Formats: sequence, C-alpha cells, structure tokens
Amino acid sequence: MTKYNIPLVFCVVFAAPFVVAHDVVNVQQSMDKGIAFLRSTQSDTGGWSASPRAGIGPTAVILAGLLDAGVSVDDPMIARGLRLLEASIRKDGGVYTLDGFFQNYETSVVIMCFARANDAAKKKDGSEPYRELLAKAERYLRGQQYAEERNTRLEDPNYGGVGYGGTTRPDLSNTQFFLDALKAVGAEADDPAIQRALVFVSRSQNLESEHNTMPFIARNAANLDGGFIYGNQPEFDQTGLSLKSYGGMTYAGLKSMIYAGLTKEDKRVRAALEWIAKNYTVTENPGRGAAGLYYYYQTMAKALDVQGLPYLEDVDGKRHNWRGDLSEHLISVQRENGSWINAVSRQYMEDDANLVTGFVLLALALCRPQE
Repeated sequence: MTKYNIPLVFCVVFAAPFVVAHDVVNVQQSMDKGIAFLRSTQSDTGGWSASPRAGIGPTAVILAGLLDAGVSVDDPMIARGLRLLEASIRKDGGVYTLDGFFQNYETSVVIMCFARANDAAKKKDGSEPYRELLAKAERYLRGQQYAEERNTRLEDPNYGGVGYGGTTRPDLSNTQFFLDALKAVGAEADDPAIQRALVFVSRSQNLESEHNTMPFIARNAANLDGGFIYGNQPEFDQTGLSLKSYGGMTYAGLKSMIYAGLTKEDKRVRAALEWIAKNYTVTENPGRGAAGLYYYYQTMAKALDVQGLPYLEDVDGKRHNWRGDLSEHLISVQRENGSWINAVSRQYMEDDANLVTGFVLLALALCRPQE
C-alpha cells in the first residue's frame, strides 16, 4: 500500500507517538455500543436490513465493520452472517442475490468481508477457510470490468470501470469498491485490472489533462476544481449536479489513485488534495450536504488512512487531526440505542440504522491510533 507525504497545503506533523486530541477509550466504547445494537437487530437467518431489494450487500458491509471493530471471527453473530453470505455463492463464482441488481457491488463487499474473516482465521490458527471462495469470487469480479474482454476499447468512456452488475453503466462508486476488493485479496498497484480502473477514475475527475479528455470537460469549465464526480457518461449530464465535485467521490477517487500507485508528483493527486484542503469537513458531505453522509465518512476514513497521515492542514492553514475530528463527531451523533442513522436524508438507504452503523464501525476502526 503506497504511503507518502502530502504536497502543498497538507502537512505531516511528527509529534510524540499517538499524542492525539480524541479519547481512544471513548472510540472503543462507542464501537462497543454499535456492536451491541447490531447484535440485537440481526435476523434469525443471520442478516441485516429490512429491504429485500438491498440484497446481501448491507450484511457484508456490517460484517466487515464488526470484524474491523474487533469482534472475533468465532463470534456466533459473525458465524451466522458468514453462513448467510455463503448461501449466495453462485456457479459463476460471484456472491450475490439472485434476480438482483447489485451483483458486482455485492460480490465486491462480500470479498472485503471474507478477506477479513480469512485473515482473522489465518492469524488465529493458520487456516484459510475462505481461500477457494475468495479466488472464485475474484475471478468473477475481474470479468465484470469494462475492458477488451468485454469488447470495450480504451477510447470508450466505460473503459476500466465497473457498474452494479450485468450491462449496467460503470460509476466511480462501484469502481472504488471493486478496487477495495482487489486490494483485500492482495492485488498490487501494477495489476492490469487496477491500471485499467485508473483510466476510468481519471476520467471521473474534474480536471482537464491528457488523462481526461471526456466530452463533459469542455462543457464544465465552472466545475474544473480537481474533485471527482460519480460518472462521466452523457446520461449523468442531465441536471448538472453530477458534474459538480463532491466529497464522497473525491475521497473515492483519491483512494483509487493511491491504490494504482500514483504519488504526490502526479497532477491528478495534487488536484484532488487541493480540493480536499478547500473542502475539509466532518459535518457534511461537501457538495451534497446530508446526502450520502455516512458513505462519505467511511470513504474519507479509508482514503486518509491509506495515506498514513495523522494530520491535515486545510487551505486556511488550520491543522486537523482528522481521526480526532471524525471520531468526536460520530460519537456526538450516536443514538442512545448505540446506532447511527441519517436523520436528514433517506438517500442511498441511509435511513437504515443497520447499514449506517456498519459504515460508522468501518470509519471508527480507522480512527484508532495507528502503529
């Protein structure tokens, strides 16, 4: 995993180890309350989420969050959830809900979940119970990328991207989960699938360069600020909203570029970091407000953790301990029953306390001091 010093308005502060503003004990206590909530809401079949349309995706996200938060792979709650996911293994190697819409997304988050469980089992007793499952799911997922094998040429806007499943158009959200899954099973920056994905990621950035000559760039002069958008195809240019950079996608784009081996010298990275410096916040999803807020939090935490930086400096010169800022805010909005929910926006299923609590556990686990 590439780690590097941030350019321009961001800086690394080399202070005494783990001298941080946030209370590490409170972070763990908050996660424990979230774990207790999810323990109380797990269904008899082992899953979470009341929406049939959601499929197994929320359950995989929640299990990954629980494992990251320190729940043992041997815990009955984890075991029940993993058995439910195993029941969705398909002949093609994917792990998804039949007749669903989210085959690629579900398989991506399932890989992330089982990779964590496999690593935990290997650490405990040397076993790798999910090795074969992961290998088959990885092969399936790689086959879903828009590339030469799917008759997609480099000049096609779809090239390198991944969508929800089948013939759906690719987008940056699904592409970042695709990359998370590949990294979870050990793919390196020079992996051909990761380098193809970098093409799509670069074309989803509001930055005109040799890496992005998409038609929307010529129509989007007011928004060329280095941030990222959801998709680069004409269908996303109906309202203009999708052409405006926003936080969730900008952190997704930054993380994806780091996965692909880009460093601070690359203009795409520099532009993304400048956007983050101008829009740093833990109280909203910049550019979208409350929409996708908790998705934003877990993506932000992942992207900043990948960089290995404890402090960020915003455009006004203010230094931020992002782990402290984020954890303190999340603890302050935790509900009495231990859960989190988006009380303002129902978009992207964030009115589902189970899913949102899973997102928060993923974020809080990365707010703990890093070795």
